Amino acid sequence: MRPLPLLTLWLRGFSQVFLQPAPLFGLLCLALIGACAPTLLPGALLGASAGPAFARLLRCRQADIDDGLYGYNAVLIGLLLPLKFAWSPLLVALVLFASLASVALQRLLLRASRRRHGLPPYTLAFVLLGWALPALPLQPAAPLAGLADLPLPAFLAATARAFGQVIFLDAPPAGALIFLGLLLGAPRAATWALFGAVMVLPVAVFAGIPQDAVQSGLLGMNSALAALALALRGPAPFAPLAGAVLALLLQQAMAALGIPFMTAPFIFACLLVLLGERLLHPTSRRAPLAGN
Repeated sequence: MRPLPLLTLWLRGFSQVFLQPAPLFGLLCLALIGACAPTLLPGALLGASAGPAFARLLRCRQADIDDGLYGYNAVLIGLLLPLKFAWSPLLVALVLFASLASVALQRLLLRASRRRHGLPPYTLAFVLLGWALPALPLQPAAPLAGLADLPLPAFLAATARAFGQVIFLDAPPAGALIFLGLLLGAPRAATWALFGAVMVLPVAVFAGIPQDAVQSGLLGMNSALAALALALRGPAPFAPLAGAVLALLLQQAMAALGIPFMTAPFIFACLLVLLGERLLHPTSRRAPLAGN
């Protein structure tokens, strides 16, 4: 199989963060990062380039490379590390090393998935590395400059931020544009993702969750991702509904325990739903591996 152009591979590394193989959607994500958080852009580009390059060096499946399955974890690592640490030659080396580690982990996870239960690895490589890497003794990064937000009602701002926070953007307009991009590419799944982002808000009011946590969008991020991922698998409404609820519960449990949750609640909620489906329907088809 002839390798895809490098630009397509880079852009799919961004789009697959949201389980989309569309380069144009990846371009939208890239543009939003550059506009809203330019200090994170070099790390994201470095990860997007290094992920597929290391995957080829490790002789990973070309179809998986072309689908962007070796890019999105490296992109997320490239976004996370500059958020935590100031730019330096050591940080550049760290992003490259972490990208290599994410490719190696992803390769193992994809192989195990295909040989055993067919459960997709999602962003597990990013989460595992994210738990380990921020403990390194590097100079902390300066806080991101305040982002210019359009005046939106609190409800809409919190909902939009749930989409932007997936790629570490807290500007509601960025999240709104990401949702619109998803809506154009996968209308049904995007609608479920919107449900996941919205349904946490009344729950937070009744549960007495602090308003800052609600307004940040972090509360709805994992629920939106879980609903999106499970809606992409099929038409049944139970899976995305259960995934959104489970992601919220798992996120609150991890927050209470002081565990940095990142996208872990999304991963575990999806895997629990998929395993539950297997127990209820042992002969059901395996989950597709496309996406993260």
